[in-house]
Amino acid sequence: MHALTSNVRRLRYRILAMICAVACVFSLAACGSSEEGKIRIGIKFDQPGLGFKKSGTYVGFDVDVAKYIAKKLGYSEDEIIWKEAPSKQRETMLQNGDVDMILATYSITDSRKKAVSFAGPYFVAGQDLLVRKDEDSINGPEDLNGKRLCSVTGSTSAVVIKQKYSSEVQLMEQPGYAECATALFSGIVDAVTTDDIILAGLAAASRGKLRVVGKPFTVEDYGVGIKKGNTELAIKINNAITDMIQDGSWQRAISDNTQGTAYTPNAKYNPPTPDEGEE
Repeated sequence: MHALTSNVRRLRYRILAMICAVACVFSLAACGSSEEGKIRIGIKFDQPGLGFKKSGTYVGFDVDVAKYIAKKLGYSEDEIIWKEAPSKQRETMLQNGDVDMILATYSITDSRKKAVSFAGPYFVAGQDLLVRKDEDSINGPEDLNGKRLCSVTGSTSAVVIKQKYSSEVQLMEQPGYAECATALFSGIVDAVTTDDIILAGLAAASRGKLRVVGKPFTVEDYGVGIKKGNTELAIKINNAITDMIQDGSWQRAISDNTQGTAYTPNAKYNPPTPDEGEE
């Protein structure tokens, strides 16, 4: 009887020990992946001058704006969790609560506002052209007839040019703008098209070998994507963007991330007035 009681006691201890071990494992896992007390911001990881992952750090205009906003919201830089936000996944990431906000050349459109809300705009871009430094025959989209134009697969930029400006342009698609820039530098294409500030980032990375034409022909309001209906957060972000513009940090961020390109934002629309998302 005594032996039986001892066996039962030992079995009970083993079960308790196993439960504690499992509890500890789950506790450690939860602690290790905890994002409590931090802000999660979605950016691009592959756009030089805007959102670019470089040796474990993140640089670019979108990154600088995000850091400024985060600081105004009470977060230090080491309390920011950067998450890659590919274009096709942005709405889903916000809807699922994977991120608190997204700054990733995210144009404010009526269709997107059905799924998410925006603050901003923090920048107004315009579609433009990137050419080789010594190219003097392309001064706008109307000069592209018979030329070879590169844009990214799925982008509407090249379609806009073909439909509205140069019906005889030869289109070439690449998976990313870095590949388009390489094709341009190599002479495979004559121009690259997308938003001007994206092109300025590519020009900066080329170290003077490429230049932006500087005649934007569309208007794209870059907003801070947030979860649908979060008006309170939109107001706070708008206040932060206004402060960034007023204290000169916005212009410094533009200059720092387009250095050596002679790029200047379209003065008709920039700096913008952030009024999106306020009711």
